[in-house]
Amino acid sequence: MKSWSLRVDGTRVVVQKGESPKPEPGPGQVLLRMLAAGLNRGEFIPGGLIKGGASRPAGIEGAGEIVGLGPGVEGLAVGERVMGRCAGAFAEYALMDAREALPVPAALPIESAAAVPLAFLVVHDMLVLQGRLQAGEWLLVTGVSSGVGVASLQAAKALGARVIGTSGSAAKLARLKDLGLDLGLPTREPDFAEAVLEATAGRGADLVVNAVGGSVFAECVRCMAFEGRLATVGYVDRVLTAEIDLQALHARRLTLFGVSNKLRSKAQRAAAVPGFVADVMPHVAAGRLLPQIDQVFDFAQLREAKARMEAGGHVGKIVLRPPDAA
Repeated sequence: MKSWSLRVDGTRVVVQKGESPKPEPGPGQVLLRMLAAGLNRGEFIPGGLIKGGASRPAGIEGAGEIVGLGPGVEGLAVGERVMGRCAGAFAEYALMDAREALPVPAALPIESAAAVPLAFLVVHDMLVLQGRLQAGEWLLVTGVSSGVGVASLQAAKALGARVIGTSGSAAKLARLKDLGLDLGLPTREPDFAEAVLEATAGRGADLVVNAVGGSVFAECVRCMAFEGRLATVGYVDRVLTAEIDLQALHARRLTLFGVSNKLRSKAQRAAAVPGFVADVMPHVAAGRLLPQIDQVFDFAQLREAKARMEAGGHVGKIVLRPPDAA
């Protein structure tokens, strides 16, 4: 089958198109004919989701049609369309853990379905499970035009929160006004705390999502309200260290936490799915949460899709359409 792989070459991640054997579903797995797959920036950062060494299958989330069931799979059927996290999603066929396979709502376009799993599972963990975001609270998202950033904005508005976002592009922030962005701050620099405090009448942000990295970490702490929470979900700036204001952490009773599935077992990842289905999927099925799709690329154009993501020109998710997808 046609497929893409990734390998680290020095300081960059290289993608390569080729042929690989069609996989067979093992116990607890389903085999999908892939219909769409979402790109994720972390997959293209050396030391992020990919390490040095041999190449590996590319793509970590998508949507497709079930064409095979492994031993022990119940509640799913051949011909059903599902979405979820799956390794090797940039291919004609891929395997998915049946525990993570989410039925695609009938009204949801398949390209949108491919953009739901990773971003919104992360957002559910970040905003609901760990962030405890409540209606009326303030959320600050650095890098709000990214896939996770836009999903955070959408989910926060569904929860009744108010949202401030930063981006290096004023044009991107203007586009996000239609999704409910309350205040856009056009900056890539750690210079936004004063504006956040002013917008919140001196209170600060109850929850901060840092999707940029260490270069803005200290500024994020300066933005936090009493008993505020700070989620670190990415480091596109590749700055992996930052100073912590211990006095602020202590006096304001702050909570700092990371959001990553890198070290979670398959069982731990699967255990988070039922809560996601209960809390988020009703909003997706009703059309209240619809992933923002920036652009859909054909299968042969993964290099161009990767370049668009790395150039930062996108707003929302970039999606790859596998060969012969329908």
